[in-house]
Formats: sequence, structure tokens, C-alpha cells
Amino acid sequence: MGSYDVKQEVTDKYSLRGRVFHKLREDILNGKYKEHEELKEVAIGEEMGVSRTPVREAFRQLELEGLIQIIPNKGAYVTGITVEDVKDIYMIRSLLEGLCARWATEKITEEQLEEMEENIYLAEFHAAKGHLEQIAELDNRFHDIMYEACDSKMLQHLLKDFHQYVLRVRRKTLSNASRGEASNHEHRLIMEAIKAKDASKAEELANKHIINAYENMVKNGLEEMYSQQEADTEEKTK
Repeated sequence: MGSYDVKQEVTDKYSLRGRVFHKLREDILNGKYKEHEELKEVAIGEEMGVSRTPVREAFRQLELEGLIQIIPNKGAYVTGITVEDVKDIYMIRSLLEGLCARWATEKITEEQLEEMEENIYLAEFHAAKGHLEQIAELDNRFHDIMYEACDSKMLQHLLKDFHQYVLRVRRKTLSNASRGEASNHEHRLIMEAIKAKDASKAEELANKHIINAYENMVKNGLEEMYSQQEADTEEKTK
């Protein structure tokens, strides 16, 4: 197993506990740790080059987010994100994304608007070339621009967390050219509403954009993917 020395990470953004928490959360959401798998303090501490204390503190925060369950005298077990969680996240996110677009309409800078337009042009270029990985990256960046433009650190934090929770699922279901093109077209409509200072229309379009993304996930096998994960987990525990 490769060693990840979290203390050598070049950033002061998070405390040691915070960096352990973010690394573990990323590993859970990326599928490194599977549902019902036990997380062992000692092994994780050794892998990350830290003592058990920041790992234990990170476990408590992960439990508060519903990603693990700590069972007294037994251990910490991954609960992860269920298919029902994904639906809830998208329904909540659709409302927050609409609010974000409304506020962005009022507060976006010329530089942010220019980057948003460039993002859409680049996505159209890569869609024509069939570059699905670049389309996914540009899709993520479009939303980041809008989150930054809303100028609310609280709303930005919530939306980025929700985005992170379903990133692995999004990678699987966005990786087809038709949805990539449709998503970028929806981005263009949102951008045009923001540019026209039509806050109500921007909110409505952003809300619908997230609903469309969820419906696309369902259409492209969201429930089947989770069913297969559960079957794989049950097979491993036999």
C-alpha cells in the first residue's frame, strides 16, 4: 500500500484533523472504502503518517456527515452515500443552485462572466471532438464560477460539499456525449440569463438544470449501479 504523508501536504488551509478528514471523505466518496467496510484507526494513521488522535477526530466529523457509523466497542464502519441520498442531494441542490444563480446575477463580475462564456465555448469545442474528460472538467468549473460569483461563502460551501458527495456518480453518468452537450446548452441558457440580469429566469434555469442532471443519472443506470455495488459488498462479506 502506498504511503500518504498528510503532514507533508503543501497547504495550510486545514488543520491536521481537517486534512485527515478531507482525505478520508474523498476516499469514501471515490469508492476506496466500500459500504459496511471497517475503518481501522491504527492502519489509517500509519498510512497517513499521523497519530490515532486526528484520525479519531476525523471519524467523529465523518459520522456527523453520515458517511460512517461508529459502533461502541466495535469500530467505525462506512455507510457512504445511498441511492436515496443521491436523490435527496439533487433535490436540495436544485433549490440551492437556483438561489446561487439568482445571487450570481446580482453580483457577478465582468471577469467571472467572461470566464463563464469562455468555459461554454471550450465545452462546445471539446464536445465536437468527443473529449469527454475535458467536458466533465469544464462542467465542474462552470458550477465553481457560479458558486464564486454568488459571493456567499456559506452557500458556496454547501454547494461544493453536495457536488463532492456525488462526484463519483456524476463521472459515470456524465460520461456520454449527448448529456455533455445538453448540459453545456443548459449552461449557456443560464449564462445568458445572468448576463441579461434576469435573476428569476437564471434561478429557474439553474434549478431545472440540476433536476435534468438527476433524471439523466436515473436514465443511465443510477439505481442499477448501486444495486451492483450492494451485490458486490454482500459477495465479499460471505
